[in-house]
Amino acid sequence: MTDDRHDERAVPAEAAPSLPPGPPPGPRDPGDAWAYGPDGQKAWGLFGAAGLLVDDGAGRVLLQHRVEWSHHGGTWGIPGGARHQGEDAVTGALRESAEEAGVPAAALRIRHTSVLDLGFWTYTTVVARAVHPFRAEVGDRESLALDWVPVDDVEGLPLHPGFGASWPALRGVLVTEPVVVVDAANVVGSVPDGWWRDRAGAAERLVDAIGALAASGLAAAELGLGAGRWWPRWSVVLKGDARAARTDGPEVEVVRATGAGDDAIVESVHRAIARAAGPVVVVTADRGLRARVEALGASVTGPSWLRALTAS
Repeated sequence: MTDDRHDERAVPAEAAPSLPPGPPPGPRDPGDAWAYGPDGQKAWGLFGAAGLLVDDGAGRVLLQHRVEWSHHGGTWGIPGGARHQGEDAVTGALRESAEEAGVPAAALRIRHTSVLDLGFWTYTTVVARAVHPFRAEVGDRESLALDWVPVDDVEGLPLHPGFGASWPALRGVLVTEPVVVVDAANVVGSVPDGWWRDRAGAAERLVDAIGALAASGLAAAELGLGAGRWWPRWSVVLKGDARAARTDGPEVEVVRATGAGDDAIVESVHRAIARAAGPVVVVTADRGLRARVEALGASVTGPSWLRALTAS
C-alpha cells in the first residue's frame, strides 16, 4: 500500500446545470420505493439506502444541496439514495455518488461505514478520503448544487435531518485512520504447516489473505472502534528468505527488511503513529517486540487473531 496523502485540495464543485424539475425519467430499480415500518413510518429505499461522505484531506467535505422537490428538499446532505436489489451498501453509495455528483470511485479510499438501523430499514454512511483531486459535478435533477464545505462550517448549514443527527459522530472520527502492522515471520511461524520449506511462498499466501481483508474491511470491534466497519491500512514486514515473495496490488504495504526484522517493524510502527490519527495494532507474539512497540503507543495482538480473520 502506498502513502496516498496529497497536498492538493479537491477541485471546486460545479453548480447545477439547467435541468427540468422533477424526478429523473427512465426505468426504476425495485429498490426505488418506500419501505414501511410496523407503525407506518416510511423511509426511502425498499432495500435500505446508502450515502457517501468524502473529505478532501484538507479539512473539507463534499455536500449536496438537495433540490426542492426531493425529500427534505432545500437542505444539505451527502450524495446517496436507495440501494438496488442485491446491492451492498458500499457499492450503492459509490454508484449514487457517481450518478449524482460525478464522484470517481478510483479517486477514493474507503475508510469506514456507519449504519443507522431502524429495524425495517437501514441507512449506511460510507466515509472515504479523496486520494486524488476531482471535480464534483451535478449529474442529475436531485441537486441544486455541490460544494466542498469546511468541516467547521457544516453545522451552520440547514442540514438534512438524518445527516444532521449523524454529523457530530461522523465528524468525531473523520480523521481516524487505523493501521495494522504484521510481523509476517511470527504469524507464518505460528503454525507448523511446512512453511520452512518455502518461506517466500508462505509469505505470499499471507499477503494474499491480508489483501482480501483489506478489500472487505474489519468489524469495528476488531479494532476497538465505533461505527460499523473499518478499512485500516495494512503493513506486512518480511525478513530473510521471505523477502523474495512476489506480491501484487496496492491494498497492502509490503516492507522488505534489509536488516533486523524487528527493527523494521518498529520503524513501520513509528511511521504509522506519526501519520495516523487512530489505533496502530501490531500482530506478533514476540515479547521483546511487544515491549518495543507498546512503548511507542501501539497495541499488540497475537497471530491467532489474524489467522481467525483470514480463515473466516
